[in-house]
Amino acid sequence: MPVAPQPAPPPVPKPPVPGPLANQPYAKLLDRAKAALDEHQHMFELRDRVALADFNAPSRELRFHIVDLVGGHASSYLVAHGRGSDPEHSGWLQSFSNEPNSLASSAGAYKTGTIYEGQHGRAMRLAGLDPQNNNAEMRAIVIHGADYVSENHIATWGKVGRSEGCFAVARHMLPQLLGLLGPGRLLYANKLTSGVA
Repeated sequence: MPVAPQPAPPPVPKPPVPGPLANQPYAKLLDRAKAALDEHQHMFELRDRVALADFNAPSRELRFHIVDLVGGHASSYLVAHGRGSDPEHSGWLQSFSNEPNSLASSAGAYKTGTIYEGQHGRAMRLAGLDPQNNNAEMRAIVIHGADYVSENHIATWGKVGRSEGCFAVARHMLPQLLGLLGPGRLLYANKLTSGVA
């Protein structure tokens, strides 16, 4: 008597293969940025790329990352923190502040705005979306180029210089960075203590 064919067993689900971004030192910060994108979703039509300022790293390292969420890769740059966040100029961000005249960096989610010509040359406006950075526009916190952010500065001093709270980057990298980031995207800045998800 012929044996009826048995139904094939259900396929065993494969665990998700972690992409290269999951192995990056800023992976937890990227998770926070994605959560911020969801929290402020009404603010963002563009969700293909995000910028991360990973202030866990010292200023001599490439710690400003523009992450392509579609392609799964990133471009990384030097970035300064505010002098009020590092009064001893150790090269490490010590604290954040949202207070006017604090000269400090602020943590949280920002929306990138228009590109304009200002006192530092070409720059990009930022709007702070969280209580800890909602004074960004009033404090004129922007992305701009600076001579004190460069490999030469690091070779001489072991760190980049400090801004007055702005995200200052190397002048020669600014056009590429602004081109990738563009207006209407998320910039997320923070310093996560170890063990914090």
